[in-house]
Amino acid sequence: MQRLSLNQTLQQKLSPQQIQFIKLLQIPTAELDSRIEEELEINPALEEGAEEYDTPTEEDPFADDYENDYDERNNELDIDGYLNDDEYGGYKMQGDGNYGEEDRDVPIATRSSLIDSLMQQFGYLQLDEQQEAIGLQLIGSIESDGYIRRSLQAIVNDLAFSQNIFTDVDELEEVLKKIQTFDPPGIAARTLQECLILQLQRKDQTDPYVHLAIRIIDEFFDEFSKKHYEKIEKRLNISEEDLKEVIHIITKLNPKPGSVENEEGGIQYLLPDFILTNNNGKLELTLNAKNAPELRISRSFAEMLDTYDKSSKNNKSLKETVTFVKQKLDAAKWFIDAIKQRQQTLLRTMNAIVEFQYDFFLTGDESKLRPMILKDIATMIEMDVSTVSRVANSKSIQTEFGIYPLKYFFSEGISTDSGEDVSSREVKNILKEFIDNEPKMNPLSDDKLEKMLNDRGYNIARRTVAKYREQMNIPVARLRKQL
Repeated sequence: MQRLSLNQTLQQKLSPQQIQFIKLLQIPTAELDSRIEEELEINPALEEGAEEYDTPTEEDPFADDYENDYDERNNELDIDGYLNDDEYGGYKMQGDGNYGEEDRDVPIATRSSLIDSLMQQFGYLQLDEQQEAIGLQLIGSIESDGYIRRSLQAIVNDLAFSQNIFTDVDELEEVLKKIQTFDPPGIAARTLQECLILQLQRKDQTDPYVHLAIRIIDEFFDEFSKKHYEKIEKRLNISEEDLKEVIHIITKLNPKPGSVENEEGGIQYLLPDFILTNNNGKLELTLNAKNAPELRISRSFAEMLDTYDKSSKNNKSLKETVTFVKQKLDAAKWFIDAIKQRQQTLLRTMNAIVEFQYDFFLTGDESKLRPMILKDIATMIEMDVSTVSRVANSKSIQTEFGIYPLKYFFSEGISTDSGEDVSSREVKNILKEFIDNEPKMNPLSDDKLEKMLNDRGYNIARRTVAKYREQMNIPVARLRKQL
């Protein structure tokens, strides 16, 4: 008789507090202040400032009871117990993004400085009330890279429904053309083609090559983008040298004009979560001070509960008040502990990364980077891979060689002929070196690049060459061809 066995798996459901800790661990230092402000606003039992008392005293008769009560309600945070992708894959809260291992990229910049600059320039236009409302709507439709991608008809409809302003596409075009004269050049374009033409129109119009560039982008944009240069030369009856001059002008234009402002002081993030210093050959790691806010439980709120506890137990409204106060105190104590647990988890993870990549952090030499995956660090700190993923995906470290996102230090290994494992980053650097030095009129195909890497001793397939090339935003050989 066949023996039957039943395997049971206990599935742990995540509590709201556990989900909250996941979010706390994931956010970078730059966003922590606003998260704390949010908690301070909704919980009157939580205050800013150092703890006024850490152990029970006569001044704090409530402390013993509260601590015992809290411990019963909330066991010590065991993050590995619930930071598992299978267990919380279905949990998605507003603004959370995806929780996968190669997920959420933290935004590097905001568009505030771009919009501020455009609004300042907008103030100099002499517009009537309706045109001013149209202009504000258009500026509000500009995306972070400087483009307006919504159709003008959709913006006409928005104005009618939201502001009771009735206009048409022609009037919008009229105001849009004024905004397109603003700096940076190319701003408020609807397509790359329009963006390039707007920038060319700002250049010296007495230069015949500028006129030629405008005509090529206007009439032969598709051929130009596909690098069908011979067709353009024949259609316009121009020489290869003429086209080279035009290409030189066009390649200096900015395809993302919104990024101009961001590059000049608009970057809000780039606030490192960790700071690594080299003290006479000894590496010392510290957390950014913003990760260690001074938070405490409100003494007055704690005393309030003590007073209520000594009052009549039969009063229904008083019972509800006591329940409310205890909930807020629980939440405040949990939040303070969660912030401390966040600090400890960040430091444990980063210390392991520094230990693993010690030679790189000591010298800044990329060739010293070892192949390292999330599991390597998770094993070192005895935590779940998903915990390391959350730290690595959204944090950065300041070193004497610059600020690096933690993702930078993770790469797969490539085996060599000698049996040694090298970082894929090293292979990418060599691949880039080959492409930088290739003959410009006859770029190297992925097959040729594969053979060259194999000759160097790197066991790598053509599909991996293509993958690395794409990761470095390098186009295929045909599109790299130059005259």
